[in-house]
Amino acid sequence: QVQVVESGGGLVQPGGSLRLSCAASGSIFSIYAMGWYRQAPGKQRDLVASITPGRYSNYADSVKGRFTISNAANTVYLQMNSLKPGDTAVYYCKVTIETMTRRQYDYWGQGTQVTVSS
Repeated sequence: QVQVVESGGGLVQPGGSLRLSCAASGSIFSIYAMGWYRQAPGKQRDLVASITPGRYSNYADSVKGRFTISNAANTVYLQMNSLKPGDTAVYYCKVTIETMTRRQYDYWGQGTQVTVSS
């Protein structure tokens, strides 16, 4: 069993910064990828940024130049700068685990609320 726990959300004014953290623990053979998604009310869950252990990263166009994803061991971070009201959403962490037989499984965190408002 794999546990995924996020932290770091909150309320911030426009132009401010927040740092999200996500730690994976449990029966992990290897991590294939880690990523952050977000879901605003009434909208679908969309990719914000992802990273592989080889440090290849990918960003949604709307956050390029403002957000930075990084990882250390089984933890992934999302540094969010120059936040806008449009960034308000519940942010979810997804960890893709790869087994010895190369099968992949996704595990999601419980979500953390980010609200950007004055």
